[in-house]
Amino acid sequence: SQEARAGLNEFRIPADFGAKLFSFQVAAVKMAARHVNRRGGVIIGDVVGLGKTLMATALARILEDDHGMETLVICPRNLVKMWEDYRVRYRLRAKVMSITNAQRELPDLTRHRLVLIDESHNLRNREGKRYRAIAEYIHKNDSKVILLSATPYNKTYGDLSSQLRLFIDENEDIGIRPEKLLKDMGETEFIRRHQCPVRSLAAFEKSTSADDWRELMRLYLVRRTRSFIKANYAVNDPIKNRKYLEFDDGRRSYFPERKPHTAKFTIDENDPADQYARLFSPAVVDTVARLKLPRYGLGNYQKPTPHKPPTPDEGRALADLSRAGTRLMGFCKTNLFKRLESSGHSFIISIQRHVLRNYIYLHAIEHGLPLPIGTQDMGLLDWEEEDIDLFGTNDENGENGSGETPPSPDGNLRSIDDYKQRAGDIYKVYASQFKRRFSWLRCDLFLDQLAKDLLNDASSLMAAMATCGPWDPARDTKLQTLLKLVREDHPAEKVLVFSQFADTVRYLKGAMDDQHIGAVEGVTGGSADPTSIAWRFSPVSNEKAVAPGDELRVVIATDVLSEGQNLQDCCTVVNFDIPWTIIRLIQRAGRVDRIGQKSEVIHCYSFLPADGVETLIRLRARVVERLRENAQVIGSDEHFFGGGIDPDFPLLNLYNETSGVLDGDDDQEVDLASQAYQIWKNAIDADPALE
Repeated sequence: SQEARAGLNEFRIPADFGAKLFSFQVAAVKMAARHVNRRGGVIIGDVVGLGKTLMATALARILEDDHGMETLVICPRNLVKMWEDYRVRYRLRAKVMSITNAQRELPDLTRHRLVLIDESHNLRNREGKRYRAIAEYIHKNDSKVILLSATPYNKTYGDLSSQLRLFIDENEDIGIRPEKLLKDMGETEFIRRHQCPVRSLAAFEKSTSADDWRELMRLYLVRRTRSFIKANYAVNDPIKNRKYLEFDDGRRSYFPERKPHTAKFTIDENDPADQYARLFSPAVVDTVARLKLPRYGLGNYQKPTPHKPPTPDEGRALADLSRAGTRLMGFCKTNLFKRLESSGHSFIISIQRHVLRNYIYLHAIEHGLPLPIGTQDMGLLDWEEEDIDLFGTNDENGENGSGETPPSPDGNLRSIDDYKQRAGDIYKVYASQFKRRFSWLRCDLFLDQLAKDLLNDASSLMAAMATCGPWDPARDTKLQTLLKLVREDHPAEKVLVFSQFADTVRYLKGAMDDQHIGAVEGVTGGSADPTSIAWRFSPVSNEKAVAPGDELRVVIATDVLSEGQNLQDCCTVVNFDIPWTIIRLIQRAGRVDRIGQKSEVIHCYSFLPADGVETLIRLRARVVERLRENAQVIGSDEHFFGGGIDPDFPLLNLYNETSGVLDGDDDQEVDLASQAYQIWKNAIDADPALE
């Protein structure tokens, strides 16, 4: 319509973005500005590598320049430095805040009329304390909202509605209805059953129809895929037979090919000395599956009528334990399984930690001391970083802020006496130096069964450690394959290695140091400055001057670097362990497959057993079976393993190096507004008289 065209044309792109933005990005910025102005917010959901950060910055500048707004940027801690750089470079009137500080800082923060939230999928859970703090700030200040996420939809439509609720009241009249739901149910029956306005977000939340949600999201979402951009904006180079985008100054940005490779390592199930064969044995899997995990399910052990009733503070803490327990138990158990698959080193360390923490509780119970209760906030489970510590501190991904941290439970622990002594020492430090880091509950509020289950779990895990034996890096065939890949297969190229776990990252970094491989750095959520490491690894794409002696050739990282960073000076990505959801692999490849990548091919290595992927498939199948057998304990295993769990996928396609397995976005939908605009634009480009 003429009104829609005029609405798009009213927004002026700031001059300093003219040479930075492609035409498809300009279109997105103008559509997003219109969404913000008319609806109060927008989700920029383009897939990885299409420049959401730059588009959001341009959009913020439009709203600042034309409407006098000031911007609050809320982002993951590891992206704060990047956003500070953008704030200075593009002259935003903005404050940048880590999402981990939101709960503490927002109540006293002055009004910002525009709130930009990067990686907004971390706010899928409306029960989280951070979510509530951010939502309250937005509503109190009537702020406009920009959300950035390549994966705004995870497993349910509730993921989308939670993000929309940040700037839409659930009963607000949004002008459209869930027509498919109302047709199937009938409007009268809908109102009787749900008692909410039919033209509201609350009404859409009752629908499971994709058509209803497409209609809703056209009002708030700008989302394009690589295939959509290539089809509508790219130019074909007939000589190279490759498609490219063109900058205003004539420079070309070609689309590379993502090429999967299998990095194979040996597992000999017939060799009793084979470390990975012992690690993946049914006995170890069954041990983990049978764990009671009482520290994460304390609500199950509460005495119905304790001799001394709980105080009001204790009562609130006990209520929190009951609400969080099932999902935290599920998170812990699945995390142990994922560590089992990552590396023997990480799994054994994790078992040692778990046993030691059980003995810390046993120490408290034996001496009649209060129990230290670690983080029980369900909002933690929104965090995409897998390597999370739910007992007391979460230093691997910065969840508990900065400053001194409690002592590590790691140590040379071989016997029960070692664990008991170390547990007593740590408890004393927790109770003195770090008392405010924990909630504390009297042990007489809990049943005697708590101590029995803590001891049984500890004994089972120590038996599993005995099965695995001491981990020997020299006989770690997976590690040796990685060292060969870095030293021999890509001796002079940049290599980006991903693992889900900080322990694995440190293990691999130490091994490369031992082998005198230079210019290597490890990055975890606990790293002081991940962005500076990203700049040292990829200075050209980040427009940073780095001294030759400071530039990095190999970076080993958790998925703290799989979001938000420009790493396209590199074209080789290694998945040392394989996530259970393919989107994580696609995100990792997207760190280097971005605008500005000069290589024709992105090499994506995935570590899989040399004799076939069946070993890993059998392991995952056993895990899935055990989890389903214990569904009452696990809670929502689909939240952790990616919906309808299929252990074969994507392993078989990765193992067979199937072309396109890591492209990921060809079958993902583009938002309706972008499709409609593109139909109109293509038509008038072909025949201007049609305009």
